[in-house]
Amino acid sequence: QVPVVESGGGLVQPGGSLRLSCRTSGRSFSAFAMGWYRQTPGTQRELIAAVTPWSSTDYVDSVKGRFTVSRDKAQNMVYLQMNSLRPEDTALYYCNTNPPHSDYWGQGTQVTVSS
Repeated sequence: QVPVVESGGGLVQPGGSLRLSCRTSGRSFSAFAMGWYRQTPGTQRELIAAVTPWSSTDYVDSVKGRFTVSRDKAQNMVYLQMNSLRPEDTALYYCNTNPPHSDYWGQGTQVTVSS
């Protein structure tokens, strides 16, 4: 059973919105802080949004005011609502604990923002 599976990516025009989903399974992640990370070719994976077990959130400046991270502990889900998307948001998006655990990197979900 894959512990973390991301979904919801796709191609969207600048200014559009997407909602990414992260399904966790195999163990309880409810006690862990979770994060959304993104990576573009040739760059390091970057933490962009984080949510604590009690649902406090934090964001990197580049997405603050546009992205919203949330979690549903009962459903073992973590979400990333992305609004006002920009071409520079194009990346492969991952969900993992915060700080990340090497066993929990999934395949990611590709987000492409282009007209």
